[in-house]
Amino acid sequence: MSAEPAGTRGAVSNRAMPSTAMVITLLALMMGFQPLATDLYLSSLPHLGRHFSASPAQVQWTLSVFIAGFAGAQLAAGPLSDRFGRLPVVIGGCLLYIVGSLAGALGTSLAMVVAARLLQALGTCCAVVCARAIVRDLYDPVDGARVLARAFTWMAIAVIGGPIAGGLLQTAWGWRSTFAALVIAGVAVLVIVLRRLPETNRHPDPTATHARPLLDNYRRIFRSPVFRAYAAAGTATYCGVFAYISGSSFVLIGVFGVTPAVFGICFSISALGYLVGSLLLPRLSARIGLPATTSAASLLSMTAGVVLVALALAGWRHPAVVVVPMFFFLIAHGLIQPVCQSGAVGPFPRQAGAAAALLGFLMAVTASLLGLALGRAQDGTSVPTTVAIASCAVMVAVSVFALVRPVQAEAHARAARDAGEAVR
Repeated sequence: MSAEPAGTRGAVSNRAMPSTAMVITLLALMMGFQPLATDLYLSSLPHLGRHFSASPAQVQWTLSVFIAGFAGAQLAAGPLSDRFGRLPVVIGGCLLYIVGSLAGALGTSLAMVVAARLLQALGTCCAVVCARAIVRDLYDPVDGARVLARAFTWMAIAVIGGPIAGGLLQTAWGWRSTFAALVIAGVAVLVIVLRRLPETNRHPDPTATHARPLLDNYRRIFRSPVFRAYAAAGTATYCGVFAYISGSSFVLIGVFGVTPAVFGICFSISALGYLVGSLLLPRLSARIGLPATTSAASLLSMTAGVVLVALALAGWRHPAVVVVPMFFFLIAHGLIQPVCQSGAVGPFPRQAGAAAALLGFLMAVTASLLGLALGRAQDGTSVPTTVAIASCAVMVAVSVFALVRPVQAEAHARAARDAGEAVR
């Protein structure tokens, strides 16, 4: 990996460009908005239903609206960051996140909580889209995947600690306390961003938000075989994770009868897999290459999904039959997702915001639809959730071998040709 970000050369910023370590920290904080906004209050979902006398399908709207808002807003946030820069969009996102979290803590109806979640989603969207674009601003796709993996490693702290903290907060002070904790987190990230994040967009595009150029950009990005390949695999693994996030509390608490505190521990044990995968990616990719790493991860994902649904269909009712397979599924997710996010945006250095936005839009819309279907399919067993996760795992493997591997092979062959021409 390059010693320092490429953005140190000619970046448009009034601040010194941070070291790679600081870039990773900033990325982890910005992308951490998303797992905090979902994982922290997972153990509160059944309690929200009881508090507002709502069904699981109605409570599911607090997740699905978040994902839908997160999806749609990206199509605006990405081009805005291409035109005005990453920094102002991130600051605006932090403010929206804080306001939404405060509104959630004060909500007096499920509808108000859903509206608060929408505001949280808009803020999260701005931070996450800009984080992906910043990676492309500063690094090439290969180094970008490794930087993202290291950021995801730190972000895994939120994934692992969020459910435990949420379970403790729910037990001690109820569901409103989880939103209050998000207010504190949002303020902390905003302060750090204001102090340490420079502007990394070296090529602001005044036409990025104009209707015709914007549509042309999105059309060109989507037509790229490279983008479609990585987007397909990234969406499949993301949907598997979202199915687990949206269904795990109903399975572990509602079906298996664990307490909110125990649920947090169970979820965090499985989430350790995400940390393991993120830690392994730089090492495996350096040793065996990204193509082999991605292929092995997709097979691991499919195996974990098949085992998960087989145990559910067999009628086993112990938390371990969910936690252990999901641990391995999330290892695979930690290996695949950074590669897909960096690879999809890689071909578009001048439209990094738009490419990151379109990728996030596709991932989030698909996950939102899956979440709504999963909420309606809940039948008091673990089968609907596990079938959804297993289906996504199979799609991960299909996407990697049918789409991603040919793209990776072509990129490798092109690099070899370029190296040969340089030698001559």
